[in-house]
Amino acid sequence: MSKGKPGGKCKRWRCVCAYDGTDYAGWQKQPSGLAVQDKIEHALEEIFGQSIRTVGAGRTDAGVHALGQVFHFDAPWPHEEQSMLQAMRSRFPFGISPRELSEVEPDFHALHSANGKRYRYRVCRGWAIPQEDRFVNSLRGSAVQSGPMRIGAEAFLGVHDFAGFSANRGDGEGESTVREVTRVDILESAGNLEIVVEGGGFLYKMVRSMVGALLDVGSGKMEPDEIKSTLKSGKRTERVVSAPAKGLCLEAVFYSK
Repeated sequence: MSKGKPGGKCKRWRCVCAYDGTDYAGWQKQPSGLAVQDKIEHALEEIFGQSIRTVGAGRTDAGVHALGQVFHFDAPWPHEEQSMLQAMRSRFPFGISPRELSEVEPDFHALHSANGKRYRYRVCRGWAIPQEDRFVNSLRGSAVQSGPMRIGAEAFLGVHDFAGFSANRGDGEGESTVREVTRVDILESAGNLEIVVEGGGFLYKMVRSMVGALLDVGSGKMEPDEIKSTLKSGKRTERVVSAPAKGLCLEAVFYSK
C-alpha cells in the first residue's frame, strides 16, 4: 500500500496483537524507539500518512511476550476492516503480529475498559531446545517440586497489598499497590511447568516476582508461609527475586463487552 492519508470519518479501532518481546524494550514507547509501541505507531503512520497515537491495555517489560495484547487508536478508514488488517500485517516489523481488528465505540479504552488479564509463565525443567529458548525459563536440571508451589500459590489468591511482590518504576506514579488475584494455577506437562495467573490488574514486575517466589518455594529456598508474611509486611526484601522476563507472556486481556 502506498503512503497516503485515507479519507472518511475518524473511528476508534481495537487491535489484538501478539509479539515476541525478545528484541524489544517492552511495550511502552521509549526514547530509543525500540519499544513495541514505537514500532506499531511507526507502521500506522506509514499506513495513514499521519501520526497515530496508540493506547495499550498495559505495559510489558523488556523481554516479555504477548499473545493477546490489546491497543486502541483513532483513525479514518473508508475501506473494509480486513484491508486495514492486511495493511498492518504488511507494515508491522518481524516479531509483531496483529491478530484481530475491529471498530469499537468511541468510549472504548484499551486500558481503562479492561477488567482483567491473564499471564502464563513457562518453565522448562531441563534445557530448552533452541526454537523454544526465547520463550521459556530453563531451569537446566534444577529440581523444583510443584506440590509446595501449589501451597504457596494459595496465599496469592484474593485482595492483598502486593507491594512486597512489585518493583518501583521510579517515575513517581504513587499508584495503589492493592490488587486482586483470582487465579494461580501450576500446570505440569511433559515434565515442564506453566504458571497461569489471572487478576484485575498487575503492578510492575508483580507476576515475575510471584513466579520467582513460587519457584524458590518449589526448590526449597523459600517456605510457602514466607509468601504470606511478605504480603502481610507490604515490603519487598532480597528474598523475593523476579523470574526471568523471557518465560512470561501476556496471554489475554478481558473486557465486559
